[in-house]
Amino acid sequence: MSKLGGQHVLITGASSGIGAAVSKELERRGARIESISRRAGIRADLALPAERAQAFDEALRRLGHIDVLINNAGAGAYAPSWRANLDEARLMFEINLFAAIDLTQRAVPGMLARKAGHIVNVASIASKVTLPWFTLYSASKAALEAFSSGLRVELRRTGVGVTLVCPGYVKTNFQSSVLSGTVPPRLAHSKRFASTPERVAAAIADGIERRARTVLIPGLAGWSFVAASKLLPSLIDARLGAMMEGDDDH
Repeated sequence: MSKLGGQHVLITGASSGIGAAVSKELERRGARIESISRRAGIRADLALPAERAQAFDEALRRLGHIDVLINNAGAGAYAPSWRANLDEARLMFEINLFAAIDLTQRAVPGMLARKAGHIVNVASIASKVTLPWFTLYSASKAALEAFSSGLRVELRRTGVGVTLVCPGYVKTNFQSSVLSGTVPPRLAHSKRFASTPERVAAAIADGIERRARTVLIPGLAGWSFVAASKLLPSLIDARLGAMMEGDDDH
C-alpha cells in the first residue's frame, strides 16, 4: 500500500500540466486532494494575498487538516533581465516565491501540532543553473530553493519534511502561457531531455513517499547538467548563450 494512502494533500496550480498530473497520481495512490488554481478546484489568484488566505481556509475546511502541501503554481517571462518589465517581475516573484512562503506559514503550524507533515516546493532546474533567456524566473526559483533549504533545517526533528522538486523541460503549455516574451527558437525545438507531466508526477509522488530532499527530473541528465555548470562554468555559459542566440556554430 502506498504511504500516500489516506493523506490529505493541498496542491496549487493543478488545473493543467504538472499540477494536474500530480493530482491524478496522488489520487491513484490513495490521497485525498484539494487544489487551488485560477481555473479549477478552489479558484483563487495566488498573486493576491487576500485570495490566498481565503482559498487556504476553504481547503482546510474541506480537508480537515493538511498532511502535504505542494506549492506547484508558477509563472514565467522570457525577457532579458536588464529590460524586463518590473511589474511582471514582481508578479512572478509573488506567485513563485511569496505565495509558497505564505501557504507554508499557514500549513506548518497544524503539521507541527500533529508532529507530521510534508512541504513540497516545485522549483526548476533553472533554480540550480540560471537560464539566460529566463534570468528573473531563475532568480525567483533560486529563492524558492533557498527558502526550501532553510525551512528543511528549521523543521529538522519535528516530523515535518521538505522536498524541493527541480524539473527540466516538461511537455506542458507553460511556454505558451508565460507573462510575456517567447522562448528562443532553438530551445523551442530542443526536446532531447523532455519529460512528460506524468513522469514528473510519479517522481514527485515517489519523492514524497521516501521523504527526499531533492527530486530532479530527468535524474541522470539533470544532475550531469548541474555538475557541469559547477565544474565547467565557461563551457556551460557558452552553450546556454548559443541556445539563447540561436547560433548553431557554437
